[in-house]
Amino acid sequence: MTIEEQTGHTPSAHAAGSFASLLEESFVGRKSFEGGVTKGRIVSIEGDMALIDVGLKSEGRISLKEFGSFAQKSEIRVGDFVDVFIERFEDKNGEVVLSREKAVREATWVQLEESSKKNEKVTGVIIGRVKGGFSVDMLGVIAFLPGSQVDIRPIRDVSPLIGIPQPFIILKMDRARGNIVVSRRSVLEETRAEARTDLVQNLSEGQIITGVVKNITDYGAFVDLGGVDGLLHVTDISWRRVNHPTEVISIGQSVKVQIIRFNKDTQRISLGMKQLESDPWGDVETKYPVNTRLKGRITNITDYGAFVELDEGIEGLVHVSEMSWTKKNVHPGKIISTSQEVEVMVLDVDAAKRRISLGLKQCFENPWKAFSANHKVGDVLEGEVKNATEFGLFIGLNEEIDGMIHLNDLSWDRPGEEVLQEFKKGDKVQAKLLDVDVEKERIALGIKQLTGDPYQEAMSDLKKGAVVTCTIAALTDGGLEVKVPGDLLGFIKKADLSRERSEQRVERFAVGESVDAKVLSVERGSRKVSLSIKAKEIDEDKQAVADFGSSDSGASLGDILGAAITKARQKDSKKSDDEAPAAEKSAKKTTKKAKASEATVEETPGEEA
Repeated sequence: MTIEEQTGHTPSAHAAGSFASLLEESFVGRKSFEGGVTKGRIVSIEGDMALIDVGLKSEGRISLKEFGSFAQKSEIRVGDFVDVFIERFEDKNGEVVLSREKAVREATWVQLEESSKKNEKVTGVIIGRVKGGFSVDMLGVIAFLPGSQVDIRPIRDVSPLIGIPQPFIILKMDRARGNIVVSRRSVLEETRAEARTDLVQNLSEGQIITGVVKNITDYGAFVDLGGVDGLLHVTDISWRRVNHPTEVISIGQSVKVQIIRFNKDTQRISLGMKQLESDPWGDVETKYPVNTRLKGRITNITDYGAFVELDEGIEGLVHVSEMSWTKKNVHPGKIISTSQEVEVMVLDVDAAKRRISLGLKQCFENPWKAFSANHKVGDVLEGEVKNATEFGLFIGLNEEIDGMIHLNDLSWDRPGEEVLQEFKKGDKVQAKLLDVDVEKERIALGIKQLTGDPYQEAMSDLKKGAVVTCTIAALTDGGLEVKVPGDLLGFIKKADLSRERSEQRVERFAVGESVDAKVLSVERGSRKVSLSIKAKEIDEDKQAVADFGSSDSGASLGDILGAAITKARQKDSKKSDDEAPAAEKSAKKTTKKAKASEATVEETPGEEA
């Protein structure tokens, strides 16, 4: 309402009265429009200020900037009527204090309130970023746009939206506090729903369509198809390996895609770009025959191997086991590096599974074959101790390969664990080549083989069934540990200590005592001999019976003794007198055997002595 309307006077009525009455009348009802909006006439433009008459005792001044950030002097002219907000009737200079911005704001608030009630869209411009969101100019009133209400999905870069007029929905208004909250997302969702309905009805799998990349993530990109979004997964961007979508596409880029999957129930759309190109795996078996050598570029390195790009969209895997002939249990990254050009050999091709197995080491000479060709079993080699383990020594034979000396091949007569302690890393040693296994990539060496086996001759002389004199080395619960001629180890079990069960007692013997025993077996590998006193005694009894008769032939113990004594006397008569004691000793021994034989006969059930 203008001053003329509020006072009820026209400019002509003011001119007819006296100045005093006019001045007094001009203040009539001023309390009713101070702090309100009225129309004023631009009477002059001085510099960057406009002088405006609102019908009061003095004019007011308003900066030209308040007429809009894009306003120019030529856009407002002297004589134009504009809406202004009267803040105070006069300031210290006696001028009316006016505001164009507040007038616009008041008018805009009324308009925005009407739009909010009707849930209408309001045009605004995003002018800058603030904490938690953005500032939006809504017809001269600043509103707040929360970050979550900018778009349907999070947007990393909002700069393309700044300064562009676009529709918003008012979510909340508080005139007392001067707060307005708006949403761009609500407008997009409404528009999207309408466009989706029309678009979805015409979509089908296999259809080729053009879209715009709307957002990019680590796993793919969202493409706006014109009101509905589809997901372009990173694996469907190109036939070649793509580590991140930004390697191929960017936000805002127009792309041609194919609909590869479309779920009408969930309205989820899966898109593909590589499907528009020919599949490079179609003739891969013909293009890459097994055992072919090729050049490639390392595209990715993992714990289990490295991927090599052979051609656009074609990659093969070099497994860690095919990296090097000699570097075992080493991460591939220590052998090769990403983007490195390498020569590889095709080991296997599986077109159905889209897999190509490659080998890197196959393009180099096999050092195990080379070693086998240049050395033969029995050669004496020299190397450096690389490592000592619980089962032997690893000896470096050259820069590439190692050989191993097992514990059992360190010494003939000492435990390997004991000998192992005498070696340390870096020692130079000589060893004999025992075996080369190219397939298993193993070389067996031995130190003890540098000298002959000191027990070999002794074992060759020791025959099964022979009776030998042993020296008791130790008493155990299970029997006797003995040493046989040649310093070989032997063992007599408790059950073999005597033919008489009552005499099968370990405590009857003493360490250092000599006993005669029969050899039951000879283990050349472990150099252990099994012996038996019991077997020796049984053999002696059988021999006595064979020599002097048996109870089966009708001979008695007296007959056997008599025959033995007679035989002994006959031998004595032929010998000198000083040999007589030996003959008597032999007769007593024979008598003892005969008694034992008779006892055996008596113990046999069903037989007579």
